[in-house]
Amino acid sequence: MTQDLIVTREGPVGRLRLNRPKAIHALTREMCEGVLAALEDWRGDLSVEAVIIDHAEGRGFCAGGDIRLLAESGGGNGEAARGFFHAEYRMNHRLFTYAKPIVAVMDGITMGGGVGISAPARFRVATENTRFAMPETGIGLFPDVGGGWYLSRLPGRMGEFLALTGHRLDGAEAHALGLATHYLPSSALDEAKAAIIAAPQDIAATLDRLSAPAPDAKIMAHAAEIDRLFAADTLEEIIAVLEADDGEWAAQQLAVLRTKSPQACKVSLRLLHEGRLTTDFAEEMRREYGVASRVVQRPDFIEGVRALIVDKDNAPRWNPPTPEGVTDTMIDHIFAPMPEGQAWTPDDR
Repeated sequence: MTQDLIVTREGPVGRLRLNRPKAIHALTREMCEGVLAALEDWRGDLSVEAVIIDHAEGRGFCAGGDIRLLAESGGGNGEAARGFFHAEYRMNHRLFTYAKPIVAVMDGITMGGGVGISAPARFRVATENTRFAMPETGIGLFPDVGGGWYLSRLPGRMGEFLALTGHRLDGAEAHALGLATHYLPSSALDEAKAAIIAAPQDIAATLDRLSAPAPDAKIMAHAAEIDRLFAADTLEEIIAVLEADDGEWAAQQLAVLRTKSPQACKVSLRLLHEGRLTTDFAEEMRREYGVASRVVQRPDFIEGVRALIVDKDNAPRWNPPTPEGVTDTMIDHIFAPMPEGQAWTPDDR
C-alpha cells in the first residue's frame, strides 16, 4: 500500500510530500494527522531547520479535501466530517504558527484544502502550472481552511470576488496578489529544493535568485471593476449591481454567480466580513469549524457534491434556490457558537 503522505528528512530539512495522485493529492484526515505529527516531531529538533511541502508523482499540488467522505458523513450524523475538519484545521493552525520556515511548492492545482496547507507557509512558490482557487460555493460549501482570513486580507474586494465566484488564478495572478511569495519556472524547482536542503538559512536568497519575471497578472486589469461590482455587503446588492452593468465581463461573472449556492455565497460574505475584523488565527479556525460543522449537514452541500462530483450532471438544485430565500436567521444559526465542549481548539498540549 502506498503512503498518502511521505514524511522524510533530507539533511536539515523536513519534507512533507502529498501522495494521492489519483485524487490530485486531496487531503484525508490521516494525511492531516500525519502532517501534525511530523511538525510536532520537528518542532523541538534543532537539527531540523526548515520544512518543504510539495507533492510526489502526478499532476497538481492539492485539489482540496476528501469531499466524498464529507458528503457521506454530512448525510448522516456528521461525526466523520467534524473529525476531518477538526484535524485539518489543527494542521492549518500549526502551519500558521510554526516557528521554523516552511516552503510550500504550489506547482499545479492548489484549491480548497490545498490553499489551507500552503497559505500559512512563510514561502509560497507559484509556477506557470499553478491554478489557485477556493471554488467551494459551487458545491454548497464555503472557503474554509482559513479562507476567511486570507481572502479578507486581499486588496479591495478581490477576496469577495474570489470567494463568491471560485475564480481560478494562475501563478502570475497568485503572485501579484501576494498569495504566492515567489514565481519560479517549474523547471527550476528541483534546483530550488536542492539549494534549500543545502542551505536552509538562505531560503529567501535562493528563491529570489531562481525566480523568473512573472507574466502579466490578467486579473489586475479587472481590479477596479471588481472593487465596484463586488462592493456591496449583501449578495442581493452584488447581483443587482452586476445585473445593472452592461459590460461583458460583468455579465460573465453574473452567469457564474447564478450557478453557485445562494446559502454558500451568503455564508462566504459573512465569513470574510468577520475575518477582516479578526486578529487571532485560532479565532478564525474556531469560527470556521462551527460553520463547517453545520454547513456540511445542510441540503446544499450534499446536493452540490451530488451534482458536481458524484452524478456530474452539473445541475444542482439549491435549497433555498434564491438569495432572498436565505434568511438572516438561517445564516445566524450557521454562525452560532458551538455547544459547550464541542468547539474547536488548537491542540491538546
